[in-house]
Amino acid sequence: MNLTTRALTLSLVLAFAGAMPAGQAQAPAPAEGWRTFEGTWSAAGQRQTLPTEGAQPASIVRLSGAVVLTGRDGLGRGFRGEAIAFDDGQRVSAGRAVWTDERGDRIFIEINGEPVQSGRRIVGTITGGTGRHAGIKGDLAFTWQYVIAGDGTEVQGLAVDLKGRYRTAGALR
Repeated sequence: MNLTTRALTLSLVLAFAGAMPAGQAQAPAPAEGWRTFEGTWSAAGQRQTLPTEGAQPASIVRLSGAVVLTGRDGLGRGFRGEAIAFDDGQRVSAGRAVWTDERGDRIFIEINGEPVQSGRRIVGTITGGTGRHAGIKGDLAFTWQYVIAGDGTEVQGLAVDLKGRYRTAGALR
């Protein structure tokens, strides 16, 4: 797997890991207050690489694109997703993402995990938000359906089967 593929996947994941082991999404808790969502995330951006002693270089990726969610209520349907991620080329991938809605309110996501590539499941932790998303907490997971490395430093990808759960300290407005 080339660096571009790994870096892009991680970044898009960007949105997600931490407490959950890679490859597993937590099932929604039966406790009151949890809401679920599903969707996709398409993103494009830039990557920078640095040679390592291993077969794969280390990389930093910055991506942005559309996050489209489906669900009965709560989060809304569309966000601009942005992510920055680091992949050491061997074992470590970590990053952060932010989803911004049409009002400018944000949802912050932490991602950690194993090196990313097409077909890999990515997990993340929703760590907070602003405005109507203040007090949000949760988790999510998705699969990178494809990652395309363009000429030079350009990368693109699509995250599918994006599923998550969240709850807030107060109701979303």
